Amino acid sequence: MKVLVLGGGVIGVTTAYYLASAGHEVTVVDRQAATALETSFANAGEVSPGYSSPWAGPGVPVKAVKWLLMKHGPLVIRPKLDPAMWVWLAKMLRNCTSARYAINKSRMIPLAEYSRNCLRALRAETAIQYDERDRGTLQLFRKQAQLDGTAGDIAVLKQYGVPYEVFDRDGCVGAEPALAAVKHKFVGGLRLPQDETGDCHMFTQALAAHAAKRGVQFRLETTIDHLITDASRISGVATSAGVFQADAYVVALGSWSPRLLRPLGISVPVYPVKGYSITVPIADPGAAPVSTVMDESYKVAVTRLGDRIRVGGTAEVSGYSNKLHPARQATLDHSLTDLFPRGGRLADATFWSGLRPMTPDGPPVIGTTRYANLHLNTGHGTLGWTMACGSGRVLADLLSGRKPDIDAAELALARYENRFG
Repeated sequence: MKVLVLGGGVIGVTTAYYLASAGHEVTVVDRQAATALETSFANAGEVSPGYSSPWAGPGVPVKAVKWLLMKHGPLVIRPKLDPAMWVWLAKMLRNCTSARYAINKSRMIPLAEYSRNCLRALRAETAIQYDERDRGTLQLFRKQAQLDGTAGDIAVLKQYGVPYEVFDRDGCVGAEPALAAVKHKFVGGLRLPQDETGDCHMFTQALAAHAAKRGVQFRLETTIDHLITDASRISGVATSAGVFQADAYVVALGSWSPRLLRPLGISVPVYPVKGYSITVPIADPGAAPVSTVMDESYKVAVTRLGDRIRVGGTAEVSGYSNKLHPARQATLDHSLTDLFPRGGRLADATFWSGLRPMTPDGPPVIGTTRYANLHLNTGHGTLGWTMACGSGRVLADLLSGRKPDIDAAELALARYENRFG
């Protein structure tokens, strides 16, 4: 079968790789000059199934007000005259109940765990390298109330059989020795030993090379204009390079998926939530993190990637703007220098932002649409890197008529037919 994958980020490339492995003739179309140059380019570097939770939770509305008032708060809202923004925010608030949180998390954890396993299998199969480490994630608590509040998270980890460790100060230092210099600044932590880290951009470009060896074609620097329909099917994609045709089409355009689908009457509740990162050369390896430290107070992840430190955080609801705001870099700088003051050369930091494609309930949208040959793989939010391999494998199985290894029925677009969507 000829398949056209729209989007060359980590989701599109993993999808193309698994489709090609299943025997399909695959072409990837993307507007950039290379793969993984947008949201996949400089994310926090975490592959963290244990932290695969919806942003919409029972305590989030109250926390959001506090975050908006913090100097280095993890949430920023820049109001716009954009109905899609307000509709998305309203839908997210409707998911901030205990019942909906439990349902949404139950849809995310299995996919994230499966994806981590797929990543490990792919790594063994291809010997792909991307500054990967499997040293776990340490969630660091500066306040006792944060540590005391982990009971709910631990209960969920137990429910899904996710290994975890609760640490006091000494335990945190044992996992991350560089924290010994700032031991007085935190009270404890929660470690997920099976989490991994790695450079998503390096991974995606390396996997694209493997996919090309399997016959995948990449039509880069090609702008996608619109989908062409013929009764109940898609008959082509109009692009800056002409009309491309295939037997099946996969939309993996992240935050831009709704804009392509809206003219067809397909409503996908995905909205961009901007994240920021800095990438800093390591100054002193012994003073840098071993893996990922999640600074819970600021919701900032500090990750070691080879000879660099990646610091990522902030949830900014500001539409499709990629503007870099200095105040957001100040938050990232603060978290890094406060926890690892001698770890990186901050003067040489590069500052970046990317638009995370968020659904209001949390899980991505994977599966078919009312057009029989149009499939979706989008809406992964902050977990695109974590869920990429599993999502690509699931989509390839569904398109190939095979039953996926996990139950993907509740990830389909049809779940928004209820009032919570």
